[in-house]
Amino acid sequence: MTESKFGKQLKISVLWDLSDRINPAIHNDIPSNADRDIAIIKYFADYVKADMDKKGAYMAEGKLKIFFSPSPTDPDINSLASKLDIDLSNKEVRGRKEIYDNISDNFEQTAKQITDITIKTSKWEGSDIYRFFKNDIVDYCVSKDTLYRNILVILTDGYIYHPQSKGRAGNKSEYILSDLLSSLGLRNNQNFKSTFQAKNCGLISTRKDLNNLEILVLEVNSEANHKNDEDVIKFYLQNWFTEMNIKRFEIYNTDLPENTKKRIADFLNYK
Repeated sequence: MTESKFGKQLKISVLWDLSDRINPAIHNDIPSNADRDIAIIKYFADYVKADMDKKGAYMAEGKLKIFFSPSPTDPDINSLASKLDIDLSNKEVRGRKEIYDNISDNFEQTAKQITDITIKTSKWEGSDIYRFFKNDIVDYCVSKDTLYRNILVILTDGYIYHPQSKGRAGNKSEYILSDLLSSLGLRNNQNFKSTFQAKNCGLISTRKDLNNLEILVLEVNSEANHKNDEDVIKFYLQNWFTEMNIKRFEIYNTDLPENTKKRIADFLNYK
């Protein structure tokens, strides 16, 4: 494979948090968080399709995968998730055309089916974001082929928690929760950055090898009565990403789909 005159090939991985952040009984925003997620996923499918147009069907070898970590316990969601994984590099002409013709509708409809099942069954399949970074991120998100641009997108409200990741090392932790922010004196603290640094707070870092990965975090959404949690969460993530040697990242609050779409476009079109 050679690099196209239009730039590197795309490897886009989307880690989707299906926790109760999409529960309409808790969050009654309009559009709903589920609808915002679906719109985001469709936009990435649209972008891969546009990349095929730009590079040409024969030259485009992009990859797009929507996934969960850990894998959902619901077999129906696991089955649907397998449809949200495309790799143009191993497709012949006929397979590429089928992807091109159907990718946007398939990703949108499948994402909607997944959210419908999750909301109906109330099985909130949260993401173990900490452990994913610790154990799996390179295997999932970083291509050994240097002609790929590796991009990880994380759809999360920013409160990082999973029952498997509750460890602490002093004031550093494997999670970010509201009670932790309160106990460390970071919540409702206008000088939280100084407190954060003085107390050596943060997420526990376990690696330094992510210099070939770009990260886009979308849909950070703090508790309604503690809006400044958004700033604290962003500061946590900024420090964590920097410690892991990630050179380029952006972290955005939840917003209307059109505004989020522009932010995604700006991130993807960066040169």
